[in-house]
Amino acid sequence: MSLSESEYGSITKQIHIAASPEVVYEVVSSPEHITQWWTDDADFVSAPGGTGVLTWNQRAVTKPFQVEITVVEAVPGERFSFRWVYPKGETPTAANSMLVTFALTPDGDGTLLTLTEDGMREQGWEAAALEEYYASHEDGWTRHLGDLATYAAKLANR
Repeated sequence: MSLSESEYGSITKQIHIAASPEVVYEVVSSPEHITQWWTDDADFVSAPGGTGVLTWNQRAVTKPFQVEITVVEAVPGERFSFRWVYPKGETPTAANSMLVTFALTPDGDGTLLTLTEDGMREQGWEAAALEEYYASHEDGWTRHLGDLATYAAKLANR
């Protein structure tokens, strides 16, 4: 049985990371760190309104691709969010893009990272396209967050 379309609106993942919120923030918001755990290349301004691109080549699961991003929120040690998957040349909005948020909470000697990716239902996609996007990103975030946690912990222990 397939999930109904209404159940594909948001992905939420949590992971404990053995690093301070300040270290984790740098790892999720700085292009030079993002390329260590997620993408092959990253070039963007890490401030609200900043734009740029994320590129996958060898790390791409199916085929190489590049996606534009626009930073929405950048609060050091607390939250970093951006919009992506919007039509080229358009300003990203809730109606034409996904919102990815990394929320950081101190947790013992580390950080509880809560990742959310919202906006899938708002795209008006056919059910099969929505289900495919959701499944690939659900799996992808699980893999990448594990890599993020390993990388941030190594960085914190230098």
